[in-house]
Amino acid sequence: MNGAAPGNVDQIEYWNGDIGQRWARNQDRMDQAFQPLTAALIEHAVPRRGERAADIGCGCGDLSLLLADRLGAEGRVFAVDVSRPMLDRGRARQGTLAEASAGADRAVIDWQEADAAAWPFPEGAFDLLISRFGTMFFADPVQAFRNMRRALRPGGRLLMLCWRPMADNAWVAVPRAAMLQVVPAPDPAPPHVPGPFAFGDAARVGAILARAGFTGVASTAIAAALNAFATGSTDAAALDDAVQFATELGPASVLLRDVDDAMRARAVAAVRAALRDRAGGGRATLDAACWLFTAENPAAAGHAP
Repeated sequence: MNGAAPGNVDQIEYWNGDIGQRWARNQDRMDQAFQPLTAALIEHAVPRRGERAADIGCGCGDLSLLLADRLGAEGRVFAVDVSRPMLDRGRARQGTLAEASAGADRAVIDWQEADAAAWPFPEGAFDLLISRFGTMFFADPVQAFRNMRRALRPGGRLLMLCWRPMADNAWVAVPRAAMLQVVPAPDPAPPHVPGPFAFGDAARVGAILARAGFTGVASTAIAAALNAFATGSTDAAALDDAVQFATELGPASVLLRDVDDAMRARAVAAVRAALRDRAGGGRATLDAACWLFTAENPAAAGHAP
């Protein structure tokens, strides 16, 4: 990939491999699961008609499509991600919407396969930088946010959702603990290694954003019950969906990447047992906890590093 930051190569390969393809195939389930968190992000962002927004780590485009509706035909959305399979899914979704509602009052979306840490964004091009779980993977986050901040107009705003620590996120912690009853525990990761929970420490993230030149940095704790895993109407179907989500799509699924079939089957059974009491009313409910970080690009150019 042209313009990729060297330290991000592993993440780029990861999201263009099997996991990126699986997320693209299961886009509707992922968006259903994260819907209450996406809604909270949009509510806090208050996107205004005619604004220009950059969706960082846009994935399959759920947030980008919502922004396009809010910004109207005068607006613009720049959707950037390193994962080609997910970008292809986003483009296909936009095409389907365009066919179904020709002439709708919707902003154009520009899809770009790029590493936001190094992409040469036009300076001052955007009113809003926004991200749903797309900013925790940079090897050098200060430099990455410094690069993205330059793309904001003076006074432009940043909003991003990031996971709080794994222990606060039952949707990952519960199935992961069940898997570890069966599979070998991985070596402990270094502190703050790029990954889903790299931004769990709000004070650290605030310092990163400040060093990158942002001002007015604030964090808000957001929690939600992710209860949209189920596609069936029975508790058994809900449990099946939750187990599949945990073992094939969620962050804990990495533990099963290299195990043999017999060990995988035992691990899946352990997850099923752990999640059984979470299924009821045709749903399987698991708690999630995030930080919503907000910041601004200083209006006075002299404040920026």
